[in-house]
Amino acid sequence: MMNQRVIKLLVLILIIGMFGFFGYSLVTKGKNTDVGDQAYHFKLPNYDGGTTNLTDYKGKVVLVNYFASWCAPCKEEFPELAAFQKDYGTKYPLLMINRGETIDRIKKVTNNNKEGMLYLFDYNAKVAKRFNVSGQPETFVIDNQGIIREHYNGPITEMQLYNWAKKYDK
Repeated sequence: MMNQRVIKLLVLILIIGMFGFFGYSLVTKGKNTDVGDQAYHFKLPNYDGGTTNLTDYKGKVVLVNYFASWCAPCKEEFPELAAFQKDYGTKYPLLMINRGETIDRIKKVTNNNKEGMLYLFDYNAKVAKRFNVSGQPETFVIDNQGIIREHYNGPITEMQLYNWAKKYDK
């Protein structure tokens, strides 16, 4: 008799928990963006001490790369990103977003930004959450209409970036 009561109580708690979880999922679902969605219009502090808005690049194909200075794959891909910045950065802006590290830390590991990259800082990971960033490196391609067209996890090459930028530059 006691066992049946405990089982019924546990089942009831489980059902209530499931409804709570699914309800929460539905409520928070609309806040994230991914491929095919309009990109979240962010405004973040930049390397130079000012702020950069995604809307500053309206009408352009924009590449967004999430990275961390301690991330080995990020370090591997950096020469490719630097080459892309040098060869195509004026036509296709590459926004390098760091979450959680300080500007001083990035200045130190980049030799005071000798490559001329556009570093932005997502200190509280608010933008990362909106873009469903799960790690780093992670790269997004946003077309000239502001739609996210690619979301790639892992290191990337200059040619991959260029091919995507060209593909969505219409």
